[in-house]
Amino acid sequence: MSKRTLAIVACLAATTIYAINHTIAKGVMPMHIKPFGFIMTRLLGASVLFWICSFFVPNEKIERKDWGRILVCSLLGMSVNMLSFFKGLELSTPINSSVLITLVPIIVVVLSALFIKERITLQKGLGVGLGLMGALFLILYGAELRHDAPNIPLGNALFVLNALTFGGYLILVKKLIEKYAIITLLKWLFTIGCIISFPITISEFREIQWATIPKEGIEAIVFVVVGTTFLTYLFNAYGLSKLKASTVSAFTYAQPLMGILFAVFTGNDQLTTVKIIGTMMVVVGLYLATKQTEQKVKQAPTKL
Repeated sequence: MSKRTLAIVACLAATTIYAINHTIAKGVMPMHIKPFGFIMTRLLGASVLFWICSFFVPNEKIERKDWGRILVCSLLGMSVNMLSFFKGLELSTPINSSVLITLVPIIVVVLSALFIKERITLQKGLGVGLGLMGALFLILYGAELRHDAPNIPLGNALFVLNALTFGGYLILVKKLIEKYAIITLLKWLFTIGCIISFPITISEFREIQWATIPKEGIEAIVFVVVGTTFLTYLFNAYGLSKLKASTVSAFTYAQPLMGILFAVFTGNDQLTTVKIIGTMMVVVGLYLATKQTEQKVKQAPTKL
């Protein structure tokens, strides 16, 4: 298996885990663990795992000039990104989160134009507009009444913030991944992210009553820490080391389908006309916005 193929498999695995996470994480919040307490658990757990892994790889020193970019990446990818997603998941629904996270490729296209001066064609512009209209449609009209979704519009808006920060993270972290070993980089990103998020998350983390959480809840928390945090960031980082950021972000195409099927299959959510229309608008917009970019990626030589 070539390194490029392995990178594609890693990105597909990360996308699958993310899609399942929308429902699994929702199932333990806020009854057993509140969203910000969950984030501290994720950051602490992943930091420990990456530090343990770092003892088995060569020691590597981070250059002083790169600490600023690392700080911004930690803020976007390990702090604001996670906080907005889990708070949004508490307020909204698994299907909405799995749909709105697919705004990431659109955001990556826009940020690429801003930061690396990539020209936005008419096709990309139409795709961006349609995708944003789909997101806005879900935010404004997707507010069905659910006892476990107390503020769907606000939750959906937080999902958009999550997509925005994750898209920025993918753009900024790629240069670091090309320069440093993945384990070295991620251990510092998560450690700094843990420090940044500490003032916001510590109060809810202290409220966690671990002894009262049932076995199923503990299993869900372990899945989120090991799978959704440690493995997905590791897989995506490996994907970024072999593929372009726009290619890696495009794998979120699969999240609405996987997320919706898993949520419906497990009885944690249901399809509505609004969700179907919003999903179609977002997916078609994503396709138009990234089609040309993906063609260019396929034509480019693979970096080994």
